[in-house]
Amino acid sequence: MKEAVSPPRRTLDAVPAPRPAADPKYTAPRAPRLVDSPVFVLSSVRSGSTLLRVLLNSHSRVRAPHEMHLRTLHVELSRSFTSEAMKALELDKQELEHVLWDRVLHLELARSGKEVIVDKTPANTLIWPRLHRCWPNARYVVLLRHPGAVITSLTNRRTDPDHEAIRAEVLDYAERLEEARQALDAHVVTYEELTAEPERATRALCDHLGLPWESGMLDYGDQDHGAFRPQLGDWSSTIRSGRVQPAREADSAVELPPHLAELAQAWGYPIT
Repeated sequence: MKEAVSPPRRTLDAVPAPRPAADPKYTAPRAPRLVDSPVFVLSSVRSGSTLLRVLLNSHSRVRAPHEMHLRTLHVELSRSFTSEAMKALELDKQELEHVLWDRVLHLELARSGKEVIVDKTPANTLIWPRLHRCWPNARYVVLLRHPGAVITSLTNRRTDPDHEAIRAEVLDYAERLEEARQALDAHVVTYEELTAEPERATRALCDHLGLPWESGMLDYGDQDHGAFRPQLGDWSSTIRSGRVQPAREADSAVELPPHLAELAQAWGYPIT
């Protein structure tokens, strides 16, 4: 007589069969924010955003940390049922990321003991519509610099520069900056103004933010702004000097793509 064989038992480590994904059309409502009105500096790379950051961070009521790179901070819904679980909580992947971004800003602001937080990551310019959805009450500063000077600065900073790629990168930033300038109630300042007349420029900026101007903002070298190093902002000897220095003029020999030249003219820069 043969002995009966029991069916194999399912172990706890067995992976269940995939289930249908959550409804891709579902859009979660906006969750409450811990930081209602953060400030974002929108600029191209190599446009003086680190200088603007340290000037703002020198204000007694403003925290402007190094670049936070929010757009690269993601959440992963790693199982098929995770999306359904989040949907039941009125959340989706994008809103979960927004909640995370908000928590990061709030944590940094709370640690500083200040009232206003500023993020100056240049790549925020490329996602400004999403920032606007995340924080409808956010405030914006559009920082401009002559595109020819930006191209020169990028070219000098990179080893074996790809000139065509650099012009395309600067054009991409410029186009998004112009979109933001037209769509948002932003305060516009140029790097050239900021370096030539820092008191006047920072006074106007404080007015926009509803803050009293403080003379100590101009003495940013007297304050601790954290490490100046790659991926977190400018780390050149100019910014390390602790004082505002004149902007380098754009090289007239730099060739601008036609649309970039049009944008430069729209921003008030002379094109030869």
